[in-house]
Amino acid sequence: MVTPFDERGRVDEEAAVRLMGHLIDQGCDGLVICGTTGEASTLTDEEHLGMIELAVREMKASRPGCTVVAGVGSNDTRHAVHLTERATEIGADALLSVNPYYNKPSRRGIVRHYEEIVRATDRPILLYNIPQRTACDLPNDLLAELAQLEHICGVKQANPANLAKIDGLEIYAGNDDMLADVLDLDEPGGILTSTHFFAAAMRRMVDEPENRREIDASLQDAYRDLALAPAACSIKAGLNLLGFEVGVPRLPYVELDEQETAVVRSMLERHGLLQTTPAAG
Repeated sequence: MVTPFDERGRVDEEAAVRLMGHLIDQGCDGLVICGTTGEASTLTDEEHLGMIELAVREMKASRPGCTVVAGVGSNDTRHAVHLTERATEIGADALLSVNPYYNKPSRRGIVRHYEEIVRATDRPILLYNIPQRTACDLPNDLLAELAQLEHICGVKQANPANLAKIDGLEIYAGNDDMLADVLDLDEPGGILTSTHFFAAAMRRMVDEPENRREIDASLQDAYRDLALAPAACSIKAGLNLLGFEVGVPRLPYVELDEQETAVVRSMLERHGLLQTTPAAG
């Protein structure tokens, strides 16, 4: 889920709660709070943990079936452990922990990183393999090794080249266009961004396997158009067009320019989510 900001760039808790409820009502089983799309990399720890606490408090009260997954990854093992401990204390149902980015640790270093993290919680942990952001792929044999650690139960897989069943891990699609393939492996689902707009349709991909490929084909243009910028930027642009007022992303992300916004607007119009803009004449 994106992290809404107000006109002064502060976390907008009211807008966040509204969006949380909307996503669950549209068919999402849960929310990932403070992941990549949630701009965790530019949140202070106070903001980061505050968003997790808000989601736990509000969703447990109003949407008790909602699973709250807290993003707790860091390229500093001590910081990742701290976020893991605090998110556990706050009451997150599960944790999403990306492997250390930028540092490019060795395989042994990655294992040691997660050995420290699993000691800091009793909650289920989802690994996150996204080599296009971390500069370090988690091959499937390493994922199988990490699956032997206590509490590690799944992986958000954003490298389609690695898509395969792994002993001890549930596989979640990390890219929207991987969802159908992941579901066809009889895996649970995905951690996705297009669900901000198409949760109901993507829910049907889970519930209606006989219609899965048809639904997936109908959403390919949306996946394509939303990928014109980082997800936090394109998703926020689309939500703002729909009246959710989630603000603009923080630097170094920038809001979409006029041409990019037109692409997102056109996509929303094609899918019947936004009234068609009258042609100029």
